[in-house]
Amino acid sequence: MKRSTCLAAAAMALAAFTLPAAAQAVKVTPLGGIDGEFCPQDRALVFEDPNGTRILYDPGRTVAGAADPRLGKIDIILVSHMHGDHLGNAHNKAPNSGSCEAPDMSVSALPNSLAVNIALAKNSKIVTGSEMPPFFAAKLKANGGNPANAMLARFGGSVTVNGVRIATVTAMHSNGLDPDYIGGELGKAMKDAGIAGDVGLATGYVLRFSNGLVAYLSGDTGVTADQERVVRDLYQAKLAVMNIGDGFTTGPAEAAYVMNELVKPASVIASHANEVGTVGGKVRPGSKTEAFVKAARMPVHVPLSGRTMEFDAAGKCVAGC
Repeated sequence: MKRSTCLAAAAMALAAFTLPAAAQAVKVTPLGGIDGEFCPQDRALVFEDPNGTRILYDPGRTVAGAADPRLGKIDIILVSHMHGDHLGNAHNKAPNSGSCEAPDMSVSALPNSLAVNIALAKNSKIVTGSEMPPFFAAKLKANGGNPANAMLARFGGSVTVNGVRIATVTAMHSNGLDPDYIGGELGKAMKDAGIAGDVGLATGYVLRFSNGLVAYLSGDTGVTADQERVVRDLYQAKLAVMNIGDGFTTGPAEAAYVMNELVKPASVIASHANEVGTVGGKVRPGSKTEAFVKAARMPVHVPLSGRTMEFDAAGKCVAGC
């Protein structure tokens, strides 16, 4: 056999050996306000299972509508709670509109929400906990969608959609529904009275992907005992997405405590910093993002918009970090 033929055969054999490992990684792509940066309004992440299932977590305000070309196929939408910066009361008119510190959010998504508009366009399932599913079912039905696409995952239980197991876990945070989503005389009366709709408790999520990776998505939360007893002990999460913004959620010190002492994942993705976290793709000195990176005792991956990261079953980043 010629040497060139031998080399070609060896290369093919090596590719055949290595491809399955690469194919087993879960891909995580941030859909933030400005490409290559971590900005104040950034919430949205797309998780892609090795089987092709794509999950959008908290679309917020930086996904530029249902036609945003970065979305692609979306099978499942997760909404941690109903605040506008997670559910999407308004959004960018196009990717990279405005600046990192002052993003354009000129397009209203009321009264549907960005999450509902994306679900309608993509025929996605919306998986939520507490009393949130009836709200989504009603919005889908009112707009010609399938109300059965609003699915419940209640605390202590789970649902499996397209090969991904989804459970909800405690998140200590408010979860009032803005009356602007309700509209009409009822919405006006509620707004005038200064009250919000009751849709139950806010939630976090634990996802088990088809490659075995278990990921904890904190949502907006404080420190809870469940982060140890449920997220770590029961579900054994190896990857975490942790909110670090302070004021409304855990700050850098609290978030680092949750990661270091309670969840103890192999890797963590910082989220919800409510600040300009990076400049030129580098962590901004003196920022909350920098404080969290320094305080956490495991690798912290900063979600730069549009930059895909890949994680193996053990929660280790194997590409893009």
